[in-house]
Amino acid sequence: MNLRVHINNVHGSQITAKITGVFTLDELYSFRFNAIAFGRIGGHNIGAKIPKSTQKAITKLGYNVDEVINELQQKLVHGDITLPEGLKKETFADS
Repeated sequence: MNLRVHINNVHGSQITAKITGVFTLDELYSFRFNAIAFGRIGGHNIGAKIPKSTQKAITKLGYNVDEVINELQQKLVHGDITLPEGLKKETFADS
């Protein structure tokens, strides 16, 4: 599974932030997600959520939903993300 994460928006601070974005699976399928980051991106913990309809679509495509969410959270925690122009990782993440 090749999962890529793009952040659309971050609200909050380096301590706690609400994140919205999209992730792609195998560069074919794109889905929205929301996440809450505690203790900074690249830091402590992130809880990502995807809608039930997205979970059903992922399952229909043959992916394991828990593995997808786990991979999404790992990418967010490690800062393996892309950002929109003008948003700098340093404003909300560990460098």
